[in-house]
Amino acid sequence: MNKFDVIVVGAGPSGMMAAISAAENGAKVALIDKNKRVGKKLLLTGGGRCNVTNRQSVEEIISNVPGNGRFLHSAFTQFSNLDIINFFEQNGAPLKEEDHGRMFPVTNKSQTIVDTLSKRLLQLGVNLFSSSTVKKLLVTNNTVIGAETETTSFLASSVILSTGGKAYSSTGSTGDGYLFAQMAGHTITPLYATESALISHEKFILDKTLQGISLREVELSVKNAKGKIIVKHRHDLLFTHFGLSGPAALRCSSFINKCLEKDGQSVTVLLDNFPKSSSNELLTDLTKRSKTDKSVKNAFSGLLQERLLLFLLCQAEISSELPAKQLNSKQLEIFVSLLKAFPIKIDSTFPIEKSFVTGGGVSLKEINPKTLESKLTDGLYMTGELLDINGYTGGYNVTCAFVTGWVAGFHAAENTKRT
Repeated sequence: MNKFDVIVVGAGPSGMMAAISAAENGAKVALIDKNKRVGKKLLLTGGGRCNVTNRQSVEEIISNVPGNGRFLHSAFTQFSNLDIINFFEQNGAPLKEEDHGRMFPVTNKSQTIVDTLSKRLLQLGVNLFSSSTVKKLLVTNNTVIGAETETTSFLASSVILSTGGKAYSSTGSTGDGYLFAQMAGHTITPLYATESALISHEKFILDKTLQGISLREVELSVKNAKGKIIVKHRHDLLFTHFGLSGPAALRCSSFINKCLEKDGQSVTVLLDNFPKSSSNELLTDLTKRSKTDKSVKNAFSGLLQERLLLFLLCQAEISSELPAKQLNSKQLEIFVSLLKAFPIKIDSTFPIEKSFVTGGGVSLKEINPKTLESKLTDGLYMTGELLDINGYTGGYNVTCAFVTGWVAGFHAAENTKRT
């Protein structure tokens, strides 16, 4: 029988930060993880470079957490994105800022972040139990008293569930935490894939016509069954062999899944290749370009990547070899409409297991926003993706993980002092 002050289940970003926070607050901590090494999922973030956090204001960060970001206001007053930056800077892992406020380790290696967290855990004397799978929580009289693995019982007056969601299940995020939360009487809101690539069966996708084309700072809009635009995102986009990927597509995925669930049919997204220009401005520019003996293809050269330009000209039923000066106003208007709102039918997204983030989770109505303690089971805390919180790519989800981990760890240690 192992007795501790605080038990943390799951050694992802929120779990490691929770263990560090609790230990810094004087608690004897056990960190239990089913993987052989800590931070397995963290190693994959940011394309292996680890987008640690985002330097923008707290309000801006919360606005980029469409899944119940407002719940985090209290947590951010205790430990913010700037505190995350300071933590790594002070522990020997300097960060650098890139576009959209994204923060990465100067080394460009996510291993640096995992090593920094691991070193701090070691310095604080956190007891790590790797390759250990928690099977159940130990709860009596609506109070948590510990957790049990296949071989050992661990006792503590505070337990923090930091098990992650179901995304990237190969890293150990297999949804165990939802079962533990349910055992403690919690409600799990419907789970869905978010920050997920978009799958389309449009002919040009199946034919791989545009595969590999990457677009910078375009705008992707999601149109519901009633024809109303419900969300739009301006970011980078990538055409793939299965559909669309890149930040613009990923950010639209949760809204697409909600539409698919509600309407049960494909969802249309509209691609605006020139979000900074109005249709009239674009039409004026193309009209000027077309006053030449050159072919349409050459007159419009440089407007778009050639493959995409030829494809959209074909969609507008305009021959690329037609002398540009022969284009009429109607043809130009049709072409402009495709440049500004090219429709693409999306049939589905990748499943949760192959997505970056899980939407849904433990109902926030049952969690204290200040301490992240369960309102149903005393001494039980929950963090990160396990909660019904999800953000966009760009360091927002990892930020939520670190913030909720630190806050839960601090208050779990405080709870131990009171018991």
